[in-house]
This record gives sequence, structure tokens and C-alpha cells, in this order.
Amino acid sequence: MKVIIDTSSLLSLVRYYLPFDQKTKLFDFIKSEFENGNLILIDAVYEECLYTTQGLVLKSLDYLNEKEFKKDFKLPIKTKDLLPPSTKKFYNLLNDNFRTPLARKLNEAEFEERKKEFLETADARMIILALIKKNEQEEIAIVTEETENGNDSKAFKKIPAICKILDIKVMTLPEILQIYQGIDIEFK
Repeated sequence: MKVIIDTSSLLSLVRYYLPFDQKTKLFDFIKSEFENGNLILIDAVYEECLYTTQGLVLKSLDYLNEKEFKKDFKLPIKTKDLLPPSTKKFYNLLNDNFRTPLARKLNEAEFEERKKEFLETADARMIILALIKKNEQEEIAIVTEETENGNDSKAFKKIPAICKILDIKVMTLPEILQIYQGIDIEFK
């Protein structure tokens, strides 16, 4: 299964798991998953990682900053110009099903501006890439620590709520670590 990882999950990984990974088994495993293409880092998430908590993710997973590593494994994946499959259907869902109650109170110009902003976010780009992979018959999941509920006054629903509508698998970091076979991580 291919996994597109969100900033929130990468942050949880480096904050709550790697400090206890004394034998670097988890660190090495995550690196190998990036290398074999099973763990996908998109450009928008990478950009968020540069600025979130003073670049903690990229300091901890230092190979993600190495020029040769990024070149060899084509990371991060460029998503700026991706278009969703069934584009018309996707935009209809965006206009109707992905909106929050707050977005329904906006006038048309305000909503169009919020929609444009949303489509530039890492959330939207991860979802579009997942749709493309799903359309290509690849088994795909998005790993995020977001929950369906609460929306911080945003115009669009959170990743899990949108993915539920689109039938895209969503997992948290603990859930994906549980299904990986052979990690055998020891925390001391």
C-alpha cells in the first residue's frame, strides 16, 4: 500500500516516537519506505515542514533535506499542477459536499477565494494525488492526525471527512505503524 503522509503525522513521528527509537529501527524503516516509494511526501507538505515548529521534522529526518536523497528518490512529489480525475465531479463535490456550514454563509466571491486558497493547500493536494492513485487502481491511504470533527472556522471539511465522501482510506500514524510488518520496534 502507498501512503501519503501529512505534516501532522510527520510531526507526531518526530515528537513522540523517534525520541524513544534508541536503535534507530523506526528511523531507518521510515527512510526505507521513502526510498521504495511506499511513503509519499508531497511538495506542499515538505513546505509546511520547513516552517512548522522551526523545521523540526526536517531536522529530525535529515535525509529529507539531502539533495542527493531527494534527487535519487524523486522527493518531494510535485503536486502544484495536478488535476483530479473526473474533474467536473470533483469540483461539484467541492462546491457542495466539502463545504462547511461557515462556507455556506459566504457570498459567491468570498467562497471562490476560499476555494482557490483551499486548492493550494497540502490537504487538497494530498486528496487529489490520492484520487489519481486510486483511479490508477493503486492501494492508497492518507496518514494524518486530523479528525473528522471540528474545523477551526475553515470553509472546507477536514481530510478524514472529505476522504470519507471520496472513499479514500485515512489512517493515523499509530494505525499505519501497527500494520507494518517486521518493524519490531523497541522503545526504551
